[in-house]
Amino acid sequence: MKEALQTNIRFLFGGGFLISIILIGLLAPWLTPFDPLAINLSNRLSPPSWNYLLGTDHLGRCLLTRIIYGIRITVTASFFIMIFTVIISLPIGLLTGYLRGRMDHTFMRVIDGTLALPDIVLTIAIVGILGPGFFNMIVAIIMVRWANYVRLIRSLVLKIGKEDYLLSARMSGNSHIHIMKRYILPQILPPVIVFGALDMGRVVLLISGLSFLGLGTQPPTPEWGAMLHDATSYFQIAPHVMIFPGLAIMFFVLSCQLLSDQYRELEDSISKEV
Repeated sequence: MKEALQTNIRFLFGGGFLISIILIGLLAPWLTPFDPLAINLSNRLSPPSWNYLLGTDHLGRCLLTRIIYGIRITVTASFFIMIFTVIISLPIGLLTGYLRGRMDHTFMRVIDGTLALPDIVLTIAIVGILGPGFFNMIVAIIMVRWANYVRLIRSLVLKIGKEDYLLSARMSGNSHIHIMKRYILPQILPPVIVFGALDMGRVVLLISGLSFLGLGTQPPTPEWGAMLHDATSYFQIAPHVMIFPGLAIMFFVLSCQLLSDQYRELEDSISKEV
């Protein structure tokens, strides 16, 4: 009973906070009267007040407004990165895990080489080759994260391939495409969703980290990592300019973590019942 209550609390907190963040981003123009790009040097580095609930940055821009509009940049980018990564990785993982052979060996060597380096290091290297910018950052993150998805999907397909019902499906004369679509894909989608929910938090950290280093979103775009980059020179005299964007990143990653844990527990309980 106690464990179920803790699980529900984690799910409600994570899901509620994630939905709230998304809704706040969608309703940004109606939630704040300020322009996220408007400069007002007379109010630069103002502490939190009734007019500016989270204060202002070094150019007098409303910090709360920029954090709210930053949801549209950071969260939306992480969502589309996750979607496109799954679209790219799903057929590769299915084919390599089901057909095996030379193609599987080739892709696994590429994946091993990709996973040998930390994500942030490899992403920085790719962005350095492509050049700084929002689009190049998205391409670089997809090029780095796809290997993790392919490895997960391949391992799931290999596990399912040993089941008796799959052998019966082959003996019944079903085509490979039909078997993958009818019997394998529905089994691997829930774990991939679990991984994707958790991975959105990691992607947000990558986006923010690259923007913090000046390799991702460029000023004056209101993006959480870029806001942290702008705040480094003023942290000692106005700590709020760095604290609040950092809290936005932390809460989003925490909500993704809580949701992914909930889905993982749900999948484990279903597997035990089966």
